[in-house]
Amino acid sequence: MTYKIAFICVHNSCRSQMAEGWAKYLGSNLFEAYSAGTEEYPQVKPLAMQVMEEAGVDMTGHRPKLIKEIPNELDILITMGCNVTCPYIPNKHTEDWGIEDPSGKGIDAFRKTREEIREKVEDLIQRITTGELTLNTSDETFNLSIDLESSK
Repeated sequence: MTYKIAFICVHNSCRSQMAEGWAKYLGSNLFEAYSAGTEEYPQVKPLAMQVMEEAGVDMTGHRPKLIKEIPNELDILITMGCNVTCPYIPNKHTEDWGIEDPSGKGIDAFRKTREEIREKVEDLIQRITTGELTLNTSDETFNLSIDLESSK
Protein backbone atom coordinates (compact mmCIF):
# COMPACT_ATOMS: atom_id res chain seq x y z
CA MET A 1 0.00 0.00 0.00
CA THR A 2 1.19 3.51 -0.75
CA TYR A 3 0.18 6.71 0.96
CA LYS A 4 -0.53 10.00 -0.79
CA ILE A 5 1.74 12.64 0.69
CA ALA A 6 2.06 16.30 -0.29
CA PHE A 7 4.63 18.89 0.70
CA ILE A 8 3.25 22.43 0.64
CA CYS A 9 5.12 25.74 0.53
CA VAL A 10 4.38 29.21 -0.79
CA HIS A 11 6.09 29.00 -4.19
CA ASN A 12 6.83 25.27 -4.54
CA SER A 13 10.25 26.26 -5.85
CA CYS A 14 12.70 24.91 -3.27
CA ARG A 15 11.94 23.15 0.06
CA SER A 16 8.73 21.41 -0.97
CA GLN A 17 10.36 20.33 -4.24
CA MET A 18 13.32 18.86 -2.35
CA ALA A 19 10.96 17.05 0.02
CA GLU A 20 9.02 15.57 -2.90
CA GLY A 21 12.32 14.47 -4.45
CA TRP A 22 13.48 12.79 -1.23
CA ALA A 23 10.09 11.13 -0.66
CA LYS A 24 10.19 9.63 -4.16
CA TYR A 25 13.85 8.62 -3.82
CA LEU A 26 13.78 7.21 -0.27
CA GLY A 27 10.17 6.09 -0.01
CA SER A 28 9.10 5.06 -3.50
CA ASN A 29 7.59 1.86 -2.11
CA LEU A 30 5.69 3.80 0.55
CA PHE A 31 4.65 7.15 -0.93
CA GLU A 32 2.85 8.62 -3.87
CA ALA A 33 4.55 11.99 -3.40
CA TYR A 34 3.49 15.45 -4.55
CA SER A 35 4.45 19.03 -3.84
CA ALA A 36 2.64 22.28 -4.46
CA GLY A 37 2.50 25.95 -3.58
CA THR A 38 -0.10 28.54 -2.75
CA GLU A 39 1.30 31.12 -5.19
CA GLU A 40 2.59 30.84 -8.75
CA TYR A 41 6.34 30.82 -9.38
CA PRO A 42 8.18 30.50 -12.70
CA GLN A 43 10.65 27.67 -11.97
CA VAL A 44 12.27 25.42 -9.41
CA LYS A 45 15.29 27.25 -8.00
CA PRO A 46 18.45 26.15 -9.81
CA LEU A 47 20.43 25.71 -6.57
CA ALA A 48 17.73 23.37 -5.24
CA MET A 49 18.03 21.29 -8.41
CA GLN A 50 21.84 21.34 -8.19
CA VAL A 51 22.13 20.20 -4.58
CA MET A 52 19.60 17.41 -5.08
CA GLU A 53 21.53 16.23 -8.14
CA GLU A 54 24.71 16.21 -6.00
CA ALA A 55 22.90 13.80 -3.65
CA GLY A 56 21.83 11.54 -6.51
CA VAL A 57 18.21 12.69 -6.67
CA ASP A 58 17.11 13.56 -10.19
CA MET A 59 14.50 16.31 -10.25
CA THR A 60 14.52 16.76 -14.02
CA GLY A 61 11.05 17.77 -15.11
CA HIS A 62 10.04 19.19 -11.72
CA ARG A 63 8.12 22.44 -11.99
CA PRO A 64 6.26 24.60 -9.48
CA LYS A 65 2.63 23.51 -9.12
CA LEU A 66 -0.35 25.04 -7.39
CA ILE A 67 -2.38 23.15 -4.80
CA LYS A 68 -5.21 22.69 -7.29
CA GLU A 69 -2.86 20.49 -9.39
CA ILE A 70 -2.38 17.77 -6.76
CA PRO A 71 -4.89 15.23 -5.42
CA ASN A 72 -7.65 16.80 -3.35
CA GLU A 73 -7.46 14.07 -0.71
CA LEU A 74 -4.23 13.05 0.98
CA ASP A 75 -3.04 10.69 3.65
CA ILE A 76 -0.26 13.02 4.85
CA LEU A 77 0.09 16.80 4.43
CA ILE A 78 3.41 18.43 5.30
CA THR A 79 3.91 22.19 5.37
CA MET A 80 7.50 23.31 5.16
CA GLY A 81 7.48 26.07 7.78
CA CYS A 82 6.66 29.08 5.67
CA ASN A 83 3.50 30.05 7.57
CA VAL A 84 1.51 29.03 4.53
CA THR A 85 -2.24 28.85 4.95
CA CYS A 86 -3.56 26.10 2.73
CA PRO A 87 -7.07 25.78 1.48
CA TYR A 88 -8.55 22.80 3.26
CA ILE A 89 -7.26 19.55 1.81
CA PRO A 90 -8.76 16.47 3.46
CA ASN A 91 -5.96 14.46 5.07
CA LYS A 92 -5.34 11.98 7.85
CA HIS A 93 -2.16 13.52 9.28
CA THR A 94 -0.61 17.00 9.14
CA GLU A 95 2.82 18.21 10.21
CA ASP A 96 4.71 21.47 9.89
CA TRP A 97 8.44 20.93 9.53
CA GLY A 98 9.56 24.50 10.24
CA ILE A 99 12.41 24.51 7.72
CA GLU A 100 14.11 27.82 6.99
CA ASP A 101 14.04 28.96 3.36
CA PRO A 102 17.57 29.00 1.87
CA SER A 103 16.52 31.28 -1.01
CA GLY A 104 18.85 34.21 -1.50
CA LYS A 105 21.66 32.43 0.33
CA GLY A 106 24.55 30.47 -1.09
CA ILE A 107 24.85 26.84 -2.07
CA ASP A 108 25.91 25.78 1.44
CA ALA A 109 22.54 26.95 2.79
CA PHE A 110 20.80 24.85 0.13
CA ARG A 111 22.94 21.83 1.05
CA LYS A 112 22.06 22.28 4.73
CA THR A 113 18.37 22.50 3.85
CA ARG A 114 18.67 19.42 1.61
CA GLU A 115 20.11 17.38 4.50
CA GLU A 116 17.55 18.68 7.01
CA ILE A 117 14.74 17.65 4.68
CA ARG A 118 16.35 14.25 4.05
CA GLU A 119 16.51 13.61 7.81
CA LYS A 120 12.85 14.57 8.22
CA VAL A 121 11.75 12.31 5.34
CA GLU A 122 13.81 9.43 6.78
CA ASP A 123 12.26 10.04 10.21
CA LEU A 124 8.76 10.07 8.71
CA ILE A 125 9.45 6.78 6.89
CA GLN A 126 10.72 5.25 10.13
CA ARG A 127 7.69 6.42 12.11
CA ILE A 128 5.37 4.93 9.50
CA THR A 129 7.19 1.60 9.18
CA THR A 130 7.47 1.11 12.95
CA GLY A 131 3.84 2.01 13.55
CA GLU A 132 4.71 5.06 15.65
CA LEU A 133 2.70 7.34 13.34
CA THR A 134 -1.04 6.91 13.27
CA LEU A 135 -3.39 8.57 10.85
CA ASN A 136 -6.75 10.02 11.83
CA THR A 137 -9.74 8.64 9.98
CA SER A 138 -13.01 10.25 11.06
CA ASP A 139 -13.37 9.66 14.80
CA GLU A 140 -10.86 6.87 15.02
CA THR A 141 -7.18 6.40 14.31
CA PHE A 142 -5.57 3.55 12.50
CA ASN A 143 -2.02 2.36 12.73
CA LEU A 144 0.08 2.81 9.63
CA SER A 145 2.45 -0.03 10.51
CA ILE A 146 3.34 -1.93 7.36
CA ASP A 147 5.65 -4.66 6.25
CA LEU A 148 8.04 -3.04 3.77
CA GLU A 149 8.81 -6.35 2.07
CA SER A 150 5.16 -7.00 1.26
CA SER A 151 4.68 -3.48 -0.11
CA LYS A 152 7.35 -3.81 -2.79
